[in-house]
Amino acid sequence: MNRNRLALFRISFLSITAAVLVAVAASQVHSDAAEASKSTLDTRVAAAVRAAEPADPHRVMGSQTCVKCHASEVAVWQQTPHAQTFEQLHRRPEARQIAARLGVQSIKYDGRCVDCHYTQQADPSDPHEITAIAGVSCESCHGPARDWLDVHHDYGGEHVTRQSEPAAHREQRLRESVRLGMRNPVNLYLMAQSCYRCHTVGDEELVNVGGHNTGSLDFEMVSWSQGMVRHNFVRSDGKTNAASSRERLRVMFVAGMIADLESSLRAVASATVKDTYGLTVAKRADRAARRLKSAQAKLAHPRLAEVLGVYDNVQLKLNNSEPLRKAADQIAAIGYAFADESQGTELAAIDRFVPPPEKYK
Repeated sequence: MNRNRLALFRISFLSITAAVLVAVAASQVHSDAAEASKSTLDTRVAAAVRAAEPADPHRVMGSQTCVKCHASEVAVWQQTPHAQTFEQLHRRPEARQIAARLGVQSIKYDGRCVDCHYTQQADPSDPHEITAIAGVSCESCHGPARDWLDVHHDYGGEHVTRQSEPAAHREQRLRESVRLGMRNPVNLYLMAQSCYRCHTVGDEELVNVGGHNTGSLDFEMVSWSQGMVRHNFVRSDGKTNAASSRERLRVMFVAGMIADLESSLRAVASATVKDTYGLTVAKRADRAARRLKSAQAKLAHPRLAEVLGVYDNVQLKLNNSEPLRKAADQIAAIGYAFADESQGTELAAIDRFVPPPEKYK
């Protein structure tokens, strides 16, 4: 780890301000390019970009709502650890040990456990009655559906199907669904955020006191999402779990690296003491930035330059919550714009680093 880079150990710093949306580039060429591309970070993007959060039980509809149109996807999900955690996690000795150290009475109902391991739903007749209804489910990753469900399956008319929906209507429908809170894979950064929200632990006490790990330190977006959990049936109307194109995998790979940095900064923002949690998440943020710098050396991409510019102007240090969260918010906006704009064709230089199918989990 570069001690001059990590503010847990370094001396110098430049304070980051809330007004910075696009970082100052190292050269005038990049500055001009960044200024020209700022227009894409419009109000639509601002509305869509937010930190990934646990599904609000009062807005959760349940996977039985999804299965009506996504039976093939739900069938895949039911075979994954995401679904099986509902029946298994609370029975595991290590989970019980962590709960005991934290004074947690019920793993299925304590917020810090539920946030990443379960889906809860409020009783419509009694909003105070909240029940765990599934493990990591559809709405854990795609967002609670109450606000966007009707828009999501409105294809443009009573007799219009998903297959016959006009392209312009589809684009508008997906944009509106995202605006209403859906984390739709039309923008791969939204999906990467959902994954990294839980594969990076943001709870200092959970780690330092409970003994929980700090997340999946080997998590990588392509290899972890394109194997067992892949459920790409929409393009074939439920018939085939289609592999993504080379271009889409490139975007997924880079979006994952950006989301790794965003989530790591949010984790560092929660660090208050020099202990396992703070040290590990700071190292993770540093590693994420170095990986992005390596990719940028091959791609010279203006959006990556913006991300790295934000990172270079914030300190990775204890009790630095506000600047770190602001930096993470800026990186989230840039990450969303990157995934929104990129077709993947400009990312060919990183092909040898994108995990091949034999590496999928």
